Amino acid sequence: MTDPNYTHMAFLLDASGSMASIKSDVEGGFDAFIADQRTQPGRCTVTLADFSGPGDYVVRYTGKDVAEVEPLALHPRGMTALLDSIGRLVTETGEFLAAMPEEQRPGLVIVGIMTDGNENSSQEWTHAGIKALIETQEQTYSWVFHYLGANQDAIEVGAGLGVRADASLTYAPAAAGSAMAAYSASLTSMRGAVARGEDVESARLGSAYTAAQRRKAAES
Repeated sequence: MTDPNYTHMAFLLDASGSMASIKSDVEGGFDAFIADQRTQPGRCTVTLADFSGPGDYVVRYTGKDVAEVEPLALHPRGMTALLDSIGRLVTETGEFLAAMPEEQRPGLVIVGIMTDGNENSSQEWTHAGIKALIETQEQTYSWVFHYLGANQDAIEVGAGLGVRADASLTYAPAAAGSAMAAYSASLTSMRGAVARGEDVESARLGSAYTAAQRRKAAES
């Protein structure tokens, strides 16, 4: 049995060139998110990877205790190989968790994806392949996926990736911090619910983005 008091958060961050205009907002929003999660009870580890064009995928850290996560320094560059990067993050996170004895594995695994644009340069994965991968991780292993997207309809794009509508959030570029705050609130809710004994699906349903959070994230 997995540990209900242990959460692993894997986060995939778009570092394509277009992110330069919101670099400081994203950095501040991510740092505030980490600070918030540090205050929550239970064990929490974090994996962070960022990406741009084909082959440009950088793992900043894997399984780092949330208390030890350093401030984010984003380096925008290149294009947006979103599909390849999701495929790699999910695959490598699965390998990281599979190496643990079952009783030491997290009771809650949350994967966050944040981008300001659409896929434009992947070479290995297709939308259908990523959709199947995400749906398998959710249905078989009870992972939870969130998709935060700017300059797009994140619910529509998220659906194409296999991310549920209530876990997809459209944000205005100038409101990246508000999007991260909504994401953090959702994770806090899930972490608390699982620690209290709720199953992951019930915890997920109870942590859906609210109308107020969606409005704030959409403010330009």
